[in-house]
Amino acid sequence: MTAQQTIGTHTFDTRFGKILALKDNGVIKAKSIRYARSERYKLPVLLDTAESYGIAVKTPVCPQHISPLLERLIGKTDIENFQPDESSQFLTITRPEVFDEGEKLPVVIWIHGGSYEVGCGDLPTSDPSVWVKEQNIIVVAVSYRLGLFGFLGGNDHRPANLGLFDMIAALQWIRKYIADFGGDPGNITLFGQSSGGDAIAHLMISEGVEDLFHRVIIQSAPLGFRLKRQRMSSGFFNKTQFLNGESDVLKMVEAYQPFLPSALKFGLKASMPFCTQYGYPPLCREEESLDKWKKNAKKYDVLIGSNYDETAFYVKTAERGLYTYLHEKILNKIVRKTTAFIYEKPAQIFARNYKDGGGNIYHYRISSSLKNNYTGASHCLDLPLIFENEEAWKSSGLLKNVLWEYIQENGKKLRAVWAEFARSGKIADDSEKPEILELQKI
Repeated sequence: MTAQQTIGTHTFDTRFGKILALKDNGVIKAKSIRYARSERYKLPVLLDTAESYGIAVKTPVCPQHISPLLERLIGKTDIENFQPDESSQFLTITRPEVFDEGEKLPVVIWIHGGSYEVGCGDLPTSDPSVWVKEQNIIVVAVSYRLGLFGFLGGNDHRPANLGLFDMIAALQWIRKYIADFGGDPGNITLFGQSSGGDAIAHLMISEGVEDLFHRVIIQSAPLGFRLKRQRMSSGFFNKTQFLNGESDVLKMVEAYQPFLPSALKFGLKASMPFCTQYGYPPLCREEESLDKWKKNAKKYDVLIGSNYDETAFYVKTAERGLYTYLHEKILNKIVRKTTAFIYEKPAQIFARNYKDGGGNIYHYRISSSLKNNYTGASHCLDLPLIFENEEAWKSSGLLKNVLWEYIQENGKKLRAVWAEFARSGKIADDSEKPEILELQKI
């Protein structure tokens, strides 16, 4: 690999083509590289040549419905900075600016969350720059198809799991080209939160992923929602078939809202209407999944866990509805029970099963020691700890009454532990750990 530099930019001369990147505050960031293309409801086609040489003015995203909850708790979305694109196969590579050309850095691949419905890989609230500089790693953030476009299928004309196929295409691209950016293709860790963690768990049992990654970090995966979804998915799929030929993608996103599954009929899982679907490629049947994880246990090192108050993100911040009028003690009981059902117990079952298969697995839990933090260690609290960016997080309702110094102090230690695992698949007993972290090797 050769490089030509000017002030503020850096050109990667790769086998994929010339990639122009930004240099800023100690990192080099190659944004919005298209790794594949797809037609509607078709498998992604991996690219072998860069389509453009330049830096995108707007960040491409899969068409989506803005979530008022995420806007309130994480931060406002400036839609002027984003460009909807139905073929949303893009990735962003962040690398340290100070770099030994003979060195090959560990690679962490970020799979974003958002209930398989919202978000993208390249957001200010998931900027890995601080982590990259501190730990001398490369982070690749992957965007993929969401919602109707990527995670609701049921026949040959509209297949299931297309977003999962996008991720596999991204892994293939990264495996092939990451060395040209200074990364080690023999040391790749998948890292995801919420539905991103759920997706990673299912990539571990997908067809076509051999030798594409070596370890995984699964944060707050809602594995309690993964079972017995077929009837709900089928009904939602059938009700949205009329949108297949709609040319206006934003109209498609708005039009499916009245057909979202009813919580009364399908229970808590209706809160995540889009998901991976068992029994369709590249996944096995639902009843085969646990055995397949056990069978694959020796292939991947695993770090899995959740936050102590996950569902406080939803229960304690409701603006209206039943939860609004309940006493805090009752709300705390609801938070604990729903957190255990959706996140904790399924992760523990996964960990025990994986250990029984001979796998190397660590289990963690993040708690809050702050008495004036109403939501405690809720869903998404781990994000500002890993992706330290005070400007992006300063208006977050999630961090109300939380001093940024608390995030910095715990975050730096957590990032070091996570990077230690990404390098070797191990975490030493004497490694310095943040006070909010409970960790054990299963």
